[in-house]
Amino acid sequence: MKQPGNRRTFIKEMAVGGIGAAILPSNILSAKEGNNSNDGADELSDGKLKPNDGKRKFNTAYQGAYLNRVAFPIGGIGAGMFCLEGTGSVSHMSIRNRPEIFNEPALFAAIDVKGIKNGVKVLEGPVPEWKVFGMRGSGNGDAGATYGLPRFTKAKFTTAFPFGIVDLHDNDIPLKVKITGWSPFIPTDEDNSSLPVGCLEYHFENSSKQTFNAVFSFNSKNFLASDRDAKNSIDPIENGFILSQEGTKEKPSLESSFAVFTDESNTKVDHCWFRGGWWDPITMAWNDIEKGILKERPPVEQDAPGASLFVPFSLSPGAKKTIRLMMAWYTPVTTLHIGEVMNDEKKNCDPASGCCAGPSDLGVETGKKNTTADYKPWYSSKFDNVKEVADYWKKNYADLYKKTNLFKTSFYKSTLPPEVMEAIAANMTIIKSATVLRQFDGRLWSWEGCGDDGGCCSGSCTHVWNYAQAMPHLFPSLERSLRNTEFCENQNNAGHQVFRANLPISPAKHDFHAAADGQLGGIMKVYRDWRISGDSKWLAKIYPMVKVSMDYCIATWDPKGKGVVEEPHHNTYDIEFWGPDGMCTSFYLGALTAITEMGIFLKKDVSKYELLYKKGRGYIEANLYNGEYFIQKIEYKELNAPNPAKAQSFGGDYSPEAIALLQKEGPKYQYGMGCLSDGILGAWIGRVCGMEDFIDPEKITSHLLAVHKYNLKKNLNEHANPQRPNYALGNEGGLLLCTWPKGGKLSLPFVYSDEVWTGIEYQVASHLMIMGKVKEGLEIVRTCRERYDGRVRNPFNEYECGHWYARAMSSYGMLQGLTGVKYDAVEKTLYVDSKIGDFTSFISTATGFGNVIYKAGKPSLDVVYGNIEVNKMIVGEKEIKV
Repeated sequence: MKQPGNRRTFIKEMAVGGIGAAILPSNILSAKEGNNSNDGADELSDGKLKPNDGKRKFNTAYQGAYLNRVAFPIGGIGAGMFCLEGTGSVSHMSIRNRPEIFNEPALFAAIDVKGIKNGVKVLEGPVPEWKVFGMRGSGNGDAGATYGLPRFTKAKFTTAFPFGIVDLHDNDIPLKVKITGWSPFIPTDEDNSSLPVGCLEYHFENSSKQTFNAVFSFNSKNFLASDRDAKNSIDPIENGFILSQEGTKEKPSLESSFAVFTDESNTKVDHCWFRGGWWDPITMAWNDIEKGILKERPPVEQDAPGASLFVPFSLSPGAKKTIRLMMAWYTPVTTLHIGEVMNDEKKNCDPASGCCAGPSDLGVETGKKNTTADYKPWYSSKFDNVKEVADYWKKNYADLYKKTNLFKTSFYKSTLPPEVMEAIAANMTIIKSATVLRQFDGRLWSWEGCGDDGGCCSGSCTHVWNYAQAMPHLFPSLERSLRNTEFCENQNNAGHQVFRANLPISPAKHDFHAAADGQLGGIMKVYRDWRISGDSKWLAKIYPMVKVSMDYCIATWDPKGKGVVEEPHHNTYDIEFWGPDGMCTSFYLGALTAITEMGIFLKKDVSKYELLYKKGRGYIEANLYNGEYFIQKIEYKELNAPNPAKAQSFGGDYSPEAIALLQKEGPKYQYGMGCLSDGILGAWIGRVCGMEDFIDPEKITSHLLAVHKYNLKKNLNEHANPQRPNYALGNEGGLLLCTWPKGGKLSLPFVYSDEVWTGIEYQVASHLMIMGKVKEGLEIVRTCRERYDGRVRNPFNEYECGHWYARAMSSYGMLQGLTGVKYDAVEKTLYVDSKIGDFTSFISTATGFGNVIYKAGKPSLDVVYGNIEVNKMIVGEKEIKV
């Protein structure tokens, strides 16, 4: 495991004038750790918004009605999760290698303060009103739920990612109570960040003048007991218990274990609740809690309905007590298998000619091999059972906490606008969510998002993960494993890439379109990952595959060599655009630029790519720009492709009505003269991949300002959206995917055109910031985050096609957007190009993380973990050697 390096600071004094006018005050966000002051509102909430309550400010605590939907993911990368809700309850229990969004098991912590009236309460705030009638089973009274037990009257939730903090208050309880939920998250240390563990720390402080005796308890139904034919038991572990279910011969994937334990030596454990019908078990468990009975009962053979642990303690006046409730889980077997394995495609594969059978062809070592046909989680290659996980968690707890806290402290030192910090932190939770999987050999594989009971849209979809900028900076080796999959198992000898990988990762079947934005974006991301990692040997090995991919793109979408993507091209809107458009042609120009720069570094002949780029840039600026923004020229008659009515598409067959529409307007699902929010997306991908503008920056800026002007709506009451409306609707605001301010809207434009996606809101905002339009970018961010303020939507779950949708990690790009901070590991160069004057910002590289400080034209680098080697700094266009 990696160790933090010596804390050291590189400070270079330099006088640099005129770099980044101070559009925002440097103190717009307090550098105070966490910046969660709650604006002076000290009182906790009873869960109801009072008429005189003020509007919640960004990056502050959630309380009142803003606490309503808060659910904060805790877990490891690809290891599963549970959520700590704003009230202190646990929900979204998803530890079986799939999302279970509505899985809220009957488990709870409680406190029994002796010698006072009403001193026994569940350690949670008021039950959100929507749960009273809105959860599954609510029509039958939510039988067996814990909602009816006494609990604290007020709660407040504060974010300090990856820590979630709940403050509880009740006039009956003479103690200050706080819950801190977390799991390890250490950028560059992907293994310790992928553990199937979590912790809830319960903090108690006696602020009175009286000594109190109390008992903490944690109580849980065996929520793993899902099959009567399997052996369900509750087993012992030091200072705790293990909920378990054994697999059967017919259903080995039932095997699962969940350990709960403390580090308190005086912990007492009841391994078996009262066995009986109806609600006997939980009723009797509560009776014991209420009466102060610290029952110790040994495990029974099987069918224990639930278990409890008890920790008695005493608090003198002013004393404090923290009880760590550690959790670990283990579900090693699944039935998860996606895609048809095509091993014959990779026989006699020659990497030198551009064929790659797997990461080993790129000189990349992976972990143990999975010998089964189904997915197995990475942690099952490191641990044999839940006790081994728990032992590792317990022994390394202090060290993992220290390193995770280093990240938290460094991240929240940033003095960037609070709406930006809130958005970035909120969407880093995606990495901890059930959206992400990590297979047995350690490679990353992900859904687009989480369905209610399973993953949504499989295969680390390239055209969605294009937008996600958090993983390549926080965990670069995991991100680079996606490139290895794309250019090896996902790419055939002709260069065609499938945009959805098999699971387990294996050579895929090529029976559908490649995605133009996904495949071209992948070439830019190889450039980015090379610059982040500094691994030129990897670049040399993968370059032949990149060249084959690039040549396929040219032959498929630009067979006439115009420098534009014009043949029908599948894309992230799940349809094909016909004719050249600004969006996908900007990807093409970015890919041509990237392969040219990589090829020059490797001393390859790139003259073909240079010529195509020159043609393409001339075309997009002259023919796809209407004087204000980039457009699409719809074409289908002069292309090589067959008639759209006969082409392969997700859109289904053309009906007689659709054929009539084709003859009148052209193919279905185009945008034509529309102002597309993604209309110059490839240019943003290029910038966040480390390249300079490869399209006229004035035209890029004009396009982005047009998107802000026409597509950002502050109220959607009069906006007609027959597609998927609940991303943004009614009195809410949002950035529409497309509008037609100059007319020309088709009868059936592309299928998601009337929707609002947070991932696109953030990429436009980030791109505006990069181009110096900070005010407009921040307005988009604020409009987005106002929808995710906790009242209607979970602030930590920005959804699109599923919960915790990967595209929303485009928000991470706003770090670069505001500060221009990027690190090139190939040249050992740190770049700064501030758009906000003075700042402190978080930076994460392949070898360490810390903060970049820019003050009065003088940059400095404070490395708090690992090492970041810097030979020179470039501020704006001024180079300073170190």
